[in-house]
Amino acid sequence: MAEAKVINPDLDFVKEIINSGGESLKKCFQCSTCTVVCNVTPEDRPFPRKEMIYAQWGLKDKLLNNPDIWLCHNCDDCTKYCPRGAKPGDVLAVMRKKSIEENAVPGFMGKIVTEPKMTLAALAIPFILFLAVLGLTGHLGIPDGDIVYSKFFPIRYIEVIFISAVILAGISYLSSLSRFWNNISKGSSQPYSKGFFPALIETLVEFLKHSRFGKCEANAGRKNGHLLVFYAFAGLAITTIWITIYYYLPEPYKKHSPISLADPMKWLANISALALLAGTLLIVFNRLKNKGYEYRNSSFDWTFAGMILLLGVTGALTEIIRLMGVSSIAYPMYFVHLLFVFYVIAYFPYSKLAHMGYRTLAIAYSKMANRDIAV
Repeated sequence: MAEAKVINPDLDFVKEIINSGGESLKKCFQCSTCTVVCNVTPEDRPFPRKEMIYAQWGLKDKLLNNPDIWLCHNCDDCTKYCPRGAKPGDVLAVMRKKSIEENAVPGFMGKIVTEPKMTLAALAIPFILFLAVLGLTGHLGIPDGDIVYSKFFPIRYIEVIFISAVILAGISYLSSLSRFWNNISKGSSQPYSKGFFPALIETLVEFLKHSRFGKCEANAGRKNGHLLVFYAFAGLAITTIWITIYYYLPEPYKKHSPISLADPMKWLANISALALLAGTLLIVFNRLKNKGYEYRNSSFDWTFAGMILLLGVTGALTEIIRLMGVSSIAYPMYFVHLLFVFYVIAYFPYSKLAHMGYRTLAIAYSKMANRDIAV
């Protein structure tokens, strides 16, 4: 006779899922239509039916340490065809948010960034920090003469603040991902069919092409927007490194702010900024359009989209207003833009952008365990 197991449902966790955007959870009656129509689920122990069971029963550990919630790309095919309107796509999106919160290092940052109601508090941190730095160094006023942002916020101060933010965010993110990996691989009895690095390389190639998004049907329009945003951030990261090199080149090769619009670095920066705006708007429009079925994007998703849109808009306005020569608006706009830059960088490990690492590890794990789908 099989050994009996006692299941202790976490009812508070069930309430958290319902209150965070998974209010349709209790409508699920386990028909498995969601699993049948999903084009990205593995054949071995497919999702999302079992995840819906775990959620209804309040089995928190089975969900938050479950790599399958990250294999889901929120295609919404399951939501479209669910006969009960249970919206499994929305429920799994909430689970991913909870997974980020659970694995976050330090934990309190996960609570702050994943909760949209704490957004103003998160922005207040760089706001106070920047004001303090500018006040203590005597740079709070509007500089005279041509608009040169380094006269207002000297580059050496920006480098100290943002390099520190990158280092701290990097340490936190790697620690969070390490915790996640240990949780999903802990106690696994499945034999690995390939090593970690071959699986990771395969996953990264897929990631660069967003090939799994191509398997979505009901929500296929998401792919182009996500691709534009992804490569926009890649271009902006290259731009940041490029301009830093410019500032530290020896004379006469060193370049000073503002960099000419004819410079190739500026071309890449402006193209990347346009791609960021276009990609974010595509994502927003795709969420708003009528797809022929009911679904809900969480406030966590909307907050992230809003932050990225504001990042792109304030960045574009910072350049446009500088070219117009309106210093009284240009410098404050630059200050506001830096707030959103800080938000994206410093809170990366806890925001929607954190999906990149979690999903990459989950897919690599599925490849190692030979549970991967053909792409």
